[in-house]
Amino acid sequence: MSNLINRIRSIDAFRAVTMFLMIFVNDLDGVPNTPEWLKHTAVMDDGLGLADTIFPAFLFIVGLAIPYAFAHRSKREDARIPMRIITRSFALIFMGFFHANMETYDEVNAILPRPVWDSLSTFSFFFIFLDYSKNAAPYKRYLCQGFGVALLVAVCAVYKSTDPAHPWLHLTWWGILGLIGWSYLICALIYHYSNGVLWVQAAAWLFFMFFNIDYHFGLLNFLAPVQRYVWLSGNGAMQAFTMAGIFVSVLYMRLVQNGELKMLWVAMFLIAVILFNLGFIVRYFSGGISKARDTPSWVLICTGISLIVYSVFVLVVDRWQKYHWFKIVEPAGTNTFTCYLLPFLFYPLYQMSDFNYPEYFDQGTGGLIRSLLFALVIVWLAGLLKTINIKLKI
Repeated sequence: MSNLINRIRSIDAFRAVTMFLMIFVNDLDGVPNTPEWLKHTAVMDDGLGLADTIFPAFLFIVGLAIPYAFAHRSKREDARIPMRIITRSFALIFMGFFHANMETYDEVNAILPRPVWDSLSTFSFFFIFLDYSKNAAPYKRYLCQGFGVALLVAVCAVYKSTDPAHPWLHLTWWGILGLIGWSYLICALIYHYSNGVLWVQAAAWLFFMFFNIDYHFGLLNFLAPVQRYVWLSGNGAMQAFTMAGIFVSVLYMRLVQNGELKMLWVAMFLIAVILFNLGFIVRYFSGGISKARDTPSWVLICTGISLIVYSVFVLVVDRWQKYHWFKIVEPAGTNTFTCYLLPFLFYPLYQMSDFNYPEYFDQGTGGLIRSLLFALVIVWLAGLLKTINIKLKI
């Protein structure tokens, strides 16, 4: 059992650092005179910034966690896993849909200012998805969740879009949470129904990688008529990241059982080298390296980066037992969902207030320091909320 806990801790540490960096780069976006290599590259650019590697790493971590989440289920619990996967995925897709619609909110013609609408919709998610204690009276849970649903219905009713063709809530893209939800749905079901067989996870990973490559090479153009109705989010990219994580975790479990853990580093390093080389080879034939366009080079190179980085976490946390090195950002790994949503409350409240950062923190080194401190404060708040039993769960 202690080994299982250690394995989870290496994933928690990786998740914590990744979520911290996600908050940091999102806040840094748009801050002038800061290093461009920290930010997202432009849509049509061929390049890779730190920000472009964060979301792939998070999807990889989603995959890493799946085998351990299912590891010690009883037969009765096992029967409920598919429905659990579906409900969790739906919750993520649902929230991602709302986050995407925040981008097209028509503040000029709607009743509510955009910051108010954004904050109220986020508050509704807190009420709906709060992890209510089993010891709490059922009526309190139903009352709070009912209030959250009513609030969400109200903000839906007053929504107006900037798109004349779609004046109300509509699908533009799935949002970050929605992309995670679709990836989790497909990959978790593959893992569950294959009973975690290693070669199946490897085959699924290869399938999604080559699906993405084939799409960008134009080999799937004959499927264009159905693409509007049935398709893989990110053209297979998101699922490729998640299946890579599942494959690594299953491989990890098997090597630990056989007492061959050292082979894990060898395997991850060799696979990463292969992915890096493939990524740079297809770069010139499939649109370059681009997160915005889900190009194969982005998928291959970022998967390789995630493999190398996770191998370091395995060494530091699992082998050297240095989990305490990451204590400062631990809440980002254990209260991740809450940590992700907190900025969706902060930014609207900031916009509605008269508060302004000192001029030094609006650009350059000051802006960089501000974004780092902001990420730390959000992580600290997530930890503080957890101590008073405010934790979101889906």
